[in-house]
Amino acid sequence: MDARKRRGVVGERAVGAAVVDAGRAVAEFDDARAWLAAAAQTPEVMEPLGAEVWVFDEALTRVLLVRHPWRGWVPPGGRVEPDETPREGAFRELLEETGLRVEPLPDPAAVAVRSYHPDHSPTLGLSYAAIADVTAPLLPEPGQPAAWKRLDEAWDSCFPDDLPRIRRHAERLAADRDTHR
Repeated sequence: MDARKRRGVVGERAVGAAVVDAGRAVAEFDDARAWLAAAAQTPEVMEPLGAEVWVFDEALTRVLLVRHPWRGWVPPGGRVEPDETPREGAFRELLEETGLRVEPLPDPAAVAVRSYHPDHSPTLGLSYAAIADVTAPLLPEPGQPAAWKRLDEAWDSCFPDDLPRIRRHAERLAADRDTHR
C-alpha cells in the first residue's frame, strides 16, 4: 500500500471521478465547481471527500435519513475511501448505514462545499440519488437509526440547507417523470 492510501488522502481515481460527477451534477451549491477546480491540484485539500445518497420513496414525498450522533438527521453517506470513487463510496455508506442496496439514478443530484465537523476545513461533497421501496427492511448501524422523513416537514439537522435542496431535487425528479409519461 502506498503512503497516500495509508494516510487516507484522496486518490487520483477519486479526484478524477469527483471532477466528472461535479460537472454532471444537477445542482451546484457554494460555488463548488470553482472550488473543486482549484482543489483538484492538491488532493490533500479535499480530505475528506464526502459523498451521500438522497434515497427517495417512489412517490418522491419522503427521503431516507440516518440519525447521526451530533449532526442530527442526515442523508446516509460519509468519507470516500482512497480506492473508490465518490459514487462507490456513497452507495457503500448507504449499504453500511441502512442495509439498502439500490440502483443510483444516472446523474449526481448535487455538488457542494461544506465542513462535516466543526474542527475540519470545508471540503467537497457529492450527493447522489436513488429511488427505493419504503417497505424494504432497514438494517441501520447500532446507535444510528434510519427513518423515512417527509419532505413537507422539517427535521433536526446541523445542515439546515439540506431540506430545501433535497426537496427541490425531488420536485425536479417528479417533473421529469411527468414529462416522460
